[in-house]
Amino acid sequence: MSHPHHLKASYDLIVIGSGPSGKRAAIQAAKLHKSVLVVERGRRVGGVSVHTGTIPSKTLRETVLNLSGWRERGFYGRAYRAKHHISSDDLMTRLNITLHHEVEVLEHQFARNGVDTIRGAARFLDPHSVLVEGEEGLSIFRGDQFLIATGTKPYRPAHIGFDGEHIVDSDEILELKRLPRQLVVVGASVIGVEYASIFSALDVKVTVVEPNTAILPFVDRELVDEFVHDLRDRGVALRLGCKVIAAVVEGPQHCVVTTDDGRQIHCDMVLFSAGREGAVADLGLEACGLACDDRGRLSVDKATFQTSVPHIYAAGDIVGFPSLASTSMEQGRIAACHAFGEPAPPAPEFFPYGIYSVPEISTVGMNEEQVRERGIPYECGVARFRETSRGHIMGIHSGFMKMIFALETRRLLGAHIVGEGATELIHIGQAVLNLQGTLDYFVENTFNYPTLAEAYKVAALDAWNRMPKQQPSVRATTKAIEAVARAMGA
Repeated sequence: MSHPHHLKASYDLIVIGSGPSGKRAAIQAAKLHKSVLVVERGRRVGGVSVHTGTIPSKTLRETVLNLSGWRERGFYGRAYRAKHHISSDDLMTRLNITLHHEVEVLEHQFARNGVDTIRGAARFLDPHSVLVEGEEGLSIFRGDQFLIATGTKPYRPAHIGFDGEHIVDSDEILELKRLPRQLVVVGASVIGVEYASIFSALDVKVTVVEPNTAILPFVDRELVDEFVHDLRDRGVALRLGCKVIAAVVEGPQHCVVTTDDGRQIHCDMVLFSAGREGAVADLGLEACGLACDDRGRLSVDKATFQTSVPHIYAAGDIVGFPSLASTSMEQGRIAACHAFGEPAPPAPEFFPYGIYSVPEISTVGMNEEQVRERGIPYECGVARFRETSRGHIMGIHSGFMKMIFALETRRLLGAHIVGEGATELIHIGQAVLNLQGTLDYFVENTFNYPTLAEAYKVAALDAWNRMPKQQPSVRATTKAIEAVARAMGA
């Protein structure tokens, strides 16, 4: 069946996995004139991000918002529909076009940069060689440096009766044969919240069951309160502080979810989205001297992404928080630079976090709870999108931006947005935050009108109105000093 295995080739870097961190590391190393092999066991390159995670869920979201006419309902009422009968085929068609395009771009990037790729599963034989079981049989490759970028897979506990059709995980939900009428989402994780709100926009009756009493604990509470209010207003049932002890299929399009308080929820589909675990089972980690934790994650030096074995690096979801495609790319780049002695400045302290729910949530910097914990005197400014002219034009009734400023230095400490366009808008706040800008930037600069970005100015003025007036702005102080200097020189 398979050819006898023998040493095929040696490489400067072998990357296991072709998701965001693997891709970026491979291309970075190739640009440093190193020989690179990427091993990918999936059908095509791209990893979870392209095939079951980031890209598909965002494509699904965009398709749902377009076909349902969601964005126009502010004008035409809740009964408005752009397409009256939306099927799972409608969703899958656009999904497949997008995924095919993403894979083509990635394959082209690898080819253009001279990165070799092989399809197959890699397993360490010793710290410097891997056995790849692929379409061409068994091959052994030797590497000077390695990057483990195998990502994660959905956590599938035994008490959930997965059948791939009625009770599904977050990978399987992308192969929908039909749209559910009543969906139970188990686990208010980022993935769970995104899918719950996306299906709700299709007028599916959604119930979210979550053992914790709060959802999205790392997000500013004021944003979460607005988001939860929005969900409940649309008829999404949130059962918090409630643990699922069983989920079973009772018959065609009939599932029963049992919770620890003795209640049963009947529905026709269950999405289980309570966590993910590292895809490390078949890597043969013991052969290279590594071990993972109980959720299959590897620990690394967060500045270099080196594991405890110096020539083996790990990046992306496999190293845990924040498990974002955006941060994973940077981790891969930093790992490749470090492996080959190329200086790579550390990633900035603050990066944006985007949750592609309906409505979107995006945040950068400290939230109000963190600012209070650190004892920093602060003031907040808030701008509601419905108060902006652009908001009126778009028919937006909900959503807001919140900014937090330090009283003493007037510096921006955090920007938090819930509502239309949040994941795009956040980058203005990110730039000012990382460049250590102050309230005065927003107050003194002109923003395009009418735009949603104008909310930055509205929120800054809101904060300015609440701040003590005896403190002159930093810029005004500088101008005063310059004026004195000119006068003395005159």
